[in-house]
Amino acid sequence: MNESLDKSEIYDRFAQVTKQTKDLLANMEQLQTKMTEILEENAELSIENEHLHQVIVKTQEQSDPSELSTPRQNLQKLYEQGFHVCNEYYGKRLDRNESCTFCLDAIFGRHQQ
Repeated sequence: MNESLDKSEIYDRFAQVTKQTKDLLANMEQLQTKMTEILEENAELSIENEHLHQVIVKTQEQSDPSELSTPRQNLQKLYEQGFHVCNEYYGKRLDRNESCTFCLDAIFGRHQQ
């Protein structure tokens, strides 16, 4: 009788391992599907990113290099209205006749990248 319990136990364990293997396989298939979706999206975004880089380069070639971009023009307007536009003091009021090198660098520095 002890021998039949061992066989029953072995069969139950084998059935359990089989179920776990099937579950693992199902999980792996789900992961593979998700990974394929992510890789496809990554490829699409890479193509779109390259296209946008080309558009930016073309736009920069056509624009006047001494002209500020629209966001920098907005920063310049804020600065002229008496507000800091630098990372250090952004939004704080400038003192009367105060000049801020950080703000000027944010507006005019490195704008020909």
